[in-house]
Amino acid sequence: MSIKIYNTLTRSKELFVPQVEGKVSMYVCGPTVYNYIHIGNARPAIVYDTVRKYLEFRGYDVHFVSNFTDVDDKLIRAANELGEDVPTIAERFIAAYHEDVSALGCKKADVHPRVTENIDIIIEFVETLIEKGFAYESSGDVYYRTRKFEGYGKLSHQSIEDLKSGVRIEVGEKKEDPLDFVLWKAAKEGEIAWDSPWGQGRPGWHIECSAMARKYLGDTIDIHAGGQDLAFPHHENEIAQSEALTGKQFAKYWMHNGYININNEKMSKSLGNFVLVHDIIKQIDPQVLRFFMLSVHYRNPINFSQELLEGAKAGLDRIRTTIMNLRHRKESSVNLETVETTWLKNIEDSKQQLIARMDDDFNTADGISVLFDVSKQANLYLLEATTSTETIDAFLDLFDQIGHVLGLTWEEDSKLLDEEIEQLLEERIQARKDRNFARADEIRDLLKEKNIVLEDTAQGTRWKRG
Repeated sequence: MSIKIYNTLTRSKELFVPQVEGKVSMYVCGPTVYNYIHIGNARPAIVYDTVRKYLEFRGYDVHFVSNFTDVDDKLIRAANELGEDVPTIAERFIAAYHEDVSALGCKKADVHPRVTENIDIIIEFVETLIEKGFAYESSGDVYYRTRKFEGYGKLSHQSIEDLKSGVRIEVGEKKEDPLDFVLWKAAKEGEIAWDSPWGQGRPGWHIECSAMARKYLGDTIDIHAGGQDLAFPHHENEIAQSEALTGKQFAKYWMHNGYININNEKMSKSLGNFVLVHDIIKQIDPQVLRFFMLSVHYRNPINFSQELLEGAKAGLDRIRTTIMNLRHRKESSVNLETVETTWLKNIEDSKQQLIARMDDDFNTADGISVLFDVSKQANLYLLEATTSTETIDAFLDLFDQIGHVLGLTWEEDSKLLDEEIEQLLEERIQARKDRNFARADEIRDLLKEKNIVLEDTAQGTRWKRG
């Protein structure tokens, strides 16, 4: 195979060679579960789910791990504001996360480890770093000696001196060096905490991923991934912790997806442009959001706007209409059983084009271009006076393969079409059969009010969202 991955560590595309032939270990940093996820969280969920699916499509056995941060400052603040305990808050939003990303077509990880379920291995990890001289205790906190790790800055490509200029010691911190970062936090009064050799406390943010990645995937991971915002300091600190502990390379390939802007502005609560997935998928087919996210290469920034989302919907609708037409032709026409060599070769060539695009650093944007080209070919084919069952099946099979790789389905979300609309559609079909065109037109207008647009074709009535 010739899959190439852009490695943040080397800032170059590299031929992907996993440690064990045919097997891939992959760790993706998951969310802090103090609220519903926003579309910035959705992008890595969709991107790395697609990477996983494509690797599986290419024959790899992928062991996929993605964590939940279920205790930290944000969770503690949320618990205090809502008058609930941290585990209750975490449990609620873990369930919400699974619901939201499932709607977006993402598979569950093979393992979703939680910080609170791995306190023992985190403490053991910190103890070993202290023994090796890479960490020290200070008033119940434990800090990592950043300068002691010679490779610090290699992922973000920054020097120690450059990093030092922007670092300040916060009130209450007692560090040997401003660059040192926390591994274990001493508990404050009323906070959730665990017993440790350094007193009551809880893990720092960075140590959790190092400990859990090692537990579930070993000392060296094939692919470690997350958002661009995690490259520094989170992933930089993971490397320092893990490689100081094991003396081995922590991850061979580092992948980072780009940022999301809202109407060309950075997404933030202060600007009032914070978009929650939980809200937006109530308004649109979640598959449209996935299609939109994949229409831009994962390393590039993406701009989110209603206009662009509507464009993605129109594109997805065109492809779905093509597939619907293929299925309808297969079911309603007398099809030839002859072999159409040229069309079948074109279909196979399209599949190879998709593989070439996706092999090149998982270029879903170009993959979608191939998808549109296949749709165009299929529409031209359907203009033929006679068609072959084998050719139609080949087109449909290729659409299914592309859909599987990209995590796309070719049917509208059935939840968006309620019983009332179903009944109106059936009633209109019967009205047309009875030549009651006044009633048929009336129903068309009613459906239009519900944002359902009807198309009366020679093959029957079809609907799409307006």
